[in-house]
Amino acid sequence: MSVESRAIEPTPVFRTARITCRPVEAADTPFYADLFARQEVVRHRPDPTPFDAARSATSLGKDLAHWTRHGFGRWALVHAGRVVGLGGLSLKFQHQGLNLSYHLLPDLWGQGLASEFVRGAIDYAGLALKAEEIYGLVRPANTPSIRVLEKAGFKHAGSHMMGGAPMTELRLKLR
Repeated sequence: MSVESRAIEPTPVFRTARITCRPVEAADTPFYADLFARQEVVRHRPDPTPFDAARSATSLGKDLAHWTRHGFGRWALVHAGRVVGLGGLSLKFQHQGLNLSYHLLPDLWGQGLASEFVRGAIDYAGLALKAEEIYGLVRPANTPSIRVLEKAGFKHAGSHMMGGAPMTELRLKLR
C-alpha cells in the first residue's frame, strides 16, 4: 500500500492544531449528560429541552450505533487534555450528503475551536470518507454557528422544519 493511499483511508481519530477528535465511547456518558443538560447548549437544537440522564444515554447509544454501522460518526473533542465538546459527521436519510454537527462547552465559545473542528471535519469527509457534499442544519437565530459554516465555505441551501423548529440548511460541495 502506498503512503498516498494510507493517507486517505478512514481512521476513527483525527487531529487539528488544538483538538484531538476520537470516537465517542461509553465512558463519555457523564460528558453527554453535562453538555446536553445546559440550556445555552441545547437552545438552538430542534428540541431545545435540556437532556436528562436517560436522554443523554439514548443519544450516546445512537452515536455508538452509528459508528458500528458506518465506521464514522460523532467524535469527542479533546482540547488541553479534557473533553470539551462533541462534533461529527452522520448520515440522516432524509437528506443527501453527510450531516455536520458540533457542540462545545460554553466557556470555550468564541475561541475558534468550532471553526477549527469544522475545517478538520471537512478534510476528513473529503479525504477519508470521499464524501461529495456536507450539510449543516442550524436554527436561524444561531448566527454564530451560521457564521462558522459560512466562513468554511458553506452556502445557504434552504429552510426546513424539524421537530416544529425552523432550521436553515447550509451546504458545502466537496467534489
